[in-house]
Amino acid sequence: MSAETRPQTVNVAIVGGGLMGREIAAAIQRWPALIDHPVRPRLTAVCDINPAAMDWFDEIDTVVTKTTDYAEILADESIDVVYVAVRHDLHEQIYRDVVASGKSLLAEKPFGIDQAAAEAVLAAMAEHPESFVRVSSEMPFFPGAQLAIDYVRSGALGTIVSARNSFLHSSDLDVDKPINWKRQTQFCGEAGVMNDLGMHTWHVPLRLGWVPETVYGVLQNLVPTRPGPSGEPVPCDTWDNAALHSWARHEGQLFPLTTETKRIDPGQKNTWEFEAIGLDGGVRFSTKNPKTVSVFTVTDVPGGGREQVWQQIDVGSQSVWPTVTGGIFESGFSDSILQMWAVFLAERNGSLGDRFGAARPEEAALTHRIYRAAATSHAEGRAVAP
Repeated sequence: MSAETRPQTVNVAIVGGGLMGREIAAAIQRWPALIDHPVRPRLTAVCDINPAAMDWFDEIDTVVTKTTDYAEILADESIDVVYVAVRHDLHEQIYRDVVASGKSLLAEKPFGIDQAAAEAVLAAMAEHPESFVRVSSEMPFFPGAQLAIDYVRSGALGTIVSARNSFLHSSDLDVDKPINWKRQTQFCGEAGVMNDLGMHTWHVPLRLGWVPETVYGVLQNLVPTRPGPSGEPVPCDTWDNAALHSWARHEGQLFPLTTETKRIDPGQKNTWEFEAIGLDGGVRFSTKNPKTVSVFTVTDVPGGGREQVWQQIDVGSQSVWPTVTGGIFESGFSDSILQMWAVFLAERNGSLGDRFGAARPEEAALTHRIYRAAATSHAEGRAVAP
């Protein structure tokens, strides 16, 4: 391999060594699965306020720095990219500090605890354009999701009838589950479940140009108290479930768009669903059945006349960036994380082209306006413009 074609090495640091930090670390170790990627990331540093949380990273031999102070990472000139996965109330300060350091940032949703925090980070970005920033949102990188997106972009829907994007799980179904930061407004934010899960449901609609003109929010706080540290009930004051009914436009046509984020949806584990229906066609995909995409058409059926038909397609493993995995094999959550990082670093490198990219900061900031409109709508019983 010549020097001209050798991948650029990028040193990565993780701030927040929890569940998603470990997922990102594992994805980086699988990087050779990508074909001809122009970048080669190396995880070299980890930060967490709990030293024990960093023990897991001892298995990764490229990690040379473990610290409880993220300022040490920002002062390290060898580090190029920082991934941050911390509580929502900590986003603004850490994100602004990363941006001010000139390092690139992959930020976890919701990109600040509220709209003011998100706008403060955008202001920091304007002052430091050398810092490349995107927001974590991995579910659209399932191959089936990409097929659904391409279907909509093809114009196959015709006049749109409706669309829906949902993120559903049942992590809070147990009413005796102890309180944690995601269930407290002071840490998670007033948007509650919308802050925690909302980017999953807005990345694709906003990228398709479906910006809501009005929002009607239906919000639920199903479990108002949970056991505190002593075992006694304490307030659980965040929204558990949220359904947002919006009016948006597709190719100039006004249509109803529904997004759902639910922490209490009995029977679900971690399901992302997308559906778009038009007069000429339709498409459905759910991570519950990750190999299958359904498409709708009206066709002539031999011996049966003209009928409405939902057809199923197996989609295999290939997503935005090609991999060595056989095309007939299934794709999963870890693969979508790898794809998200592949497009993030490719776009940072200027090599993504017109392929589907990671969520943008301005999209994340817009979701905060949408969540505020939904909360106002719920309180006042009317549709509200974001």
